[in-house]
Amino acid sequence: MSAEGSGTIRTRIKNLLRSPSIKLRRSGTARHKNDLSSKVTLEKVLGITSPGNRALACDPRTGLLAYPAGCVIILLNPRKNKQQHILNSSRKAITTLAFSPDGKYVVTGESGHMPAVRVWEVSEHAQVAELQEHKYGVSCVAFSPNGKYIVSVGYQHDMMVNVWNWKKNVVVAANKVSSKVTAVSFSYDSSYFVTAGNRHVKFWYLDHTKTSKLNATVPLLGRSGLLGELRNNFFSDVACGRGRQSSSTFCITSSGLLCEFNDRRLLDKWVDLRSSQATCLSVTEEFIFCGCSDGTVRVFSPVNLHFLCSLPRPHCLGADIASVVEAR
Repeated sequence: MSAEGSGTIRTRIKNLLRSPSIKLRRSGTARHKNDLSSKVTLEKVLGITSPGNRALACDPRTGLLAYPAGCVIILLNPRKNKQQHILNSSRKAITTLAFSPDGKYVVTGESGHMPAVRVWEVSEHAQVAELQEHKYGVSCVAFSPNGKYIVSVGYQHDMMVNVWNWKKNVVVAANKVSSKVTAVSFSYDSSYFVTAGNRHVKFWYLDHTKTSKLNATVPLLGRSGLLGELRNNFFSDVACGRGRQSSSTFCITSSGLLCEFNDRRLLDKWVDLRSSQATCLSVTEEFIFCGCSDGTVRVFSPVNLHFLCSLPRPHCLGADIASVVEAR
């Protein structure tokens, strides 16, 4: 084909693309997309993307459940079986979350480069605070019982523990941690918190006289728990005691042991859960609930670690509960 002929074809194509009909078609497509985006809403999410026990939370006041599915926070009302959704504006996957003590807020951590710790208002589904002090990912977050502070622990390569006065958007205390941390729990009086992980149980103490300074980040004081012969275990969850046992701290190991630390950080009691694996822990003034493999939940007394009972396992999927006339 001659140069003159190819030039003529190019000119015809350019003129065709500039024609009013093509422009009208393009604008109509864009308008159609905008119309769809305004009409399409997220109705229901199937599944959960929880990497561990730190991405499932329950508001003790209302029973509302919160858990992540990718970059979406699902707020589930189990009584009505209805979902509400909060979309993470950064589109980064949410790795951990926790409710505030009054249930009005949810704090989340995320994965990816330069992840943020975000606070969301539950009723309005709106972000109210944001902290970016981690680099590689956030493994666990927690509100202090007084609601004033948030503690966030980074991934193992992030190596940071931050205490955040979230209403003033300042980090009041921070330190490094070299171990893999999978759980965190505050004491009842918000004076310290405990982290647990791979061969790791550490007590971190807050000096409120220093943390009250607005623009100064003070070093966070940490003291390791005295693990004794259990020093090589993976501690999968931790919970500070409540009520009469507020000076104690309870942990479980992935191998299936329930442990108690006294007020001197010494691991002085432990019992065998008689399960191949233990994954989660919940402590009240009267009971210790230990989540184990195969859907087993063991219940112990926090006073002396005596075994009380095992909760009934959930029924199998597809089972007709109405047809069951006797317990087996």
